[in-house]
Amino acid sequence: MKRLFYSFVILGLGLPGLVLAQDLDQLLDDLEENNPDPRYVMGTFEGTTIINGQSVELPGAGDLNFRISHRFGAVNLGIYEFFGLDQASTRFAFEYGIKDIASLSIGRSTYEKTYDGAVKIRLLRQQTGIKNIPVTVTVFSEAYVKSIRWDYPERDNLFTSRLSYATQVLVARKFGEIFSLQLSPTYVHKNLVPKPQDQNNIFAMGAGGRLRLTPRFAVNAEYFYLLPGQTAEDYINSLSVGIDIETGGHIFQLQFTNSRAMFARGFVTETTGEWLDGDIFFGFNLYRVFPLGEKRRNLRW
Repeated sequence: MKRLFYSFVILGLGLPGLVLAQDLDQLLDDLEENNPDPRYVMGTFEGTTIINGQSVELPGAGDLNFRISHRFGAVNLGIYEFFGLDQASTRFAFEYGIKDIASLSIGRSTYEKTYDGAVKIRLLRQQTGIKNIPVTVTVFSEAYVKSIRWDYPERDNLFTSRLSYATQVLVARKFGEIFSLQLSPTYVHKNLVPKPQDQNNIFAMGAGGRLRLTPRFAVNAEYFYLLPGQTAEDYINSLSVGIDIETGGHIFQLQFTNSRAMFARGFVTETTGEWLDGDIFFGFNLYRVFPLGEKRRNLRW
């Protein structure tokens, strides 16, 4: 449309001499270079999570994502537990995209029977053109409610003691079509901790990457480093590797991780598995996208 518009403008201004002297296509290319559109980078990561942790990606506007996350038991449990496959931890979640800049989500995990709700907002988007923005920046904030029964129900237990929170600033860059990298500074707050010396406020630095091998297949890795403190002394840094398989309408993520929890408060601050000891949990994330609103109406035609 731009090229057609510029063509009419040139002809309407009466520049036949210029057009004859200079190739019209070159003139239009020069005009477009001076009036570039923003070109947004798409598909920094395949899904809204890299493995356990959030990615900078959001559901599309009006899309409802249904995600099932599953972690089996540790592979070092041996043949009696079928190398962990006899055990399982599960999380179900719904994510809804709002105008391509935000999303809301809710979820429920078997890990400590935890409910969670989150908001995710994109502040910057990697692009070229009028503006050259080298990274995508997204903020993620989530609240958690444990519903597991109290160890001492006869005690005066407060509902607020069940609450905890996590906030992350996700900064990612896509380097060409093959490699993407993300940094995830993370803050976790727990209203109640088991011992007086335990931390209510915990800080960690996460890093994750994706190596795209084919249009439908990628390898991912993710690591969260606990900053020094009591939590870092009592727990293990979360390390995960996996693959993404895109099948059209579904995204299937297979992974190995030393974390059983599938939400930030759990895998960042409560991981106990040691890779070298075989405390490795095999699992998967499965995404299914349901277009709603305007997209759904368009699909009818």
